[in-house]
Amino acid sequence: MPLLTSKANPRFRALQAHLKAGGLRREATLLLGEKLIEAWAEARQTTAGKRLRPALWLRLEQTAPHPLEMALGVETQVLGEALMRDLADAGSPPDHALLVDLGPEPAGPLATRVIGAWGIQDPGNLGAILRSAAAFGFQEALLGPGCADPFHPKALRGSMGAVFLLPLRRVETLAPDAGHWFALDGGPGSIPMAEADLSEPLRLLVGNEGHGWQGVDLPGGVQRLAIPIQGVESLNAAVAAGIACFETARRYSA
Repeated sequence: MPLLTSKANPRFRALQAHLKAGGLRREATLLLGEKLIEAWAEARQTTAGKRLRPALWLRLEQTAPHPLEMALGVETQVLGEALMRDLADAGSPPDHALLVDLGPEPAGPLATRVIGAWGIQDPGNLGAILRSAAAFGFQEALLGPGCADPFHPKALRGSMGAVFLLPLRRVETLAPDAGHWFALDGGPGSIPMAEADLSEPLRLLVGNEGHGWQGVDLPGGVQRLAIPIQGVESLNAAVAAGIACFETARRYSA
């Protein structure tokens, strides 16, 4: 199997071009490292997992093949350390990476328990929000305007495989259905979490890390939901989402 070591190699340049677009224009991403690849493999029969279609296995030079490498039936390219590090954008290159093409977003009615991220700009924060949602039984995610790319490598790492469990769909505006819609916000008019009806169908929304829901016109039917805190002005968006997701799961299991 030929070893690619030059950044000028046409195959490597084609790979870079395929991965260049991000956000709404993204057509592919890299699953970096065995742990993330194995998490996708375990979830690949789910709706979210099927959206990621394996296209190319990348193996670091002098690394033994991974069992999934042959099982997936895709081509393998062996990369020199400098090329793998360049693709991973990390100090230590992974031994394995999997190029996956992205299928279309889901359509149709929302799931019964949905997390929403509105203007979450940090990929790591977005990944952490998705991870908490998946851990506490949420079944889908809405990503509003200004939201980070959920398939950015940092978001994938932060989610720890949650993107393979939660179908993701981007929306430009809020169009509430008949479910219970809540926007996490401790400002005036907010309902304390203890008093909120978190029964299904539930849509729980998290605003921007810096200014929350300022400047966002929340439509009728979306209630503001407050998490009681003491001694600090606010919580990190991912932390607030985790608390709200846990409280939801606690009530359903009570």
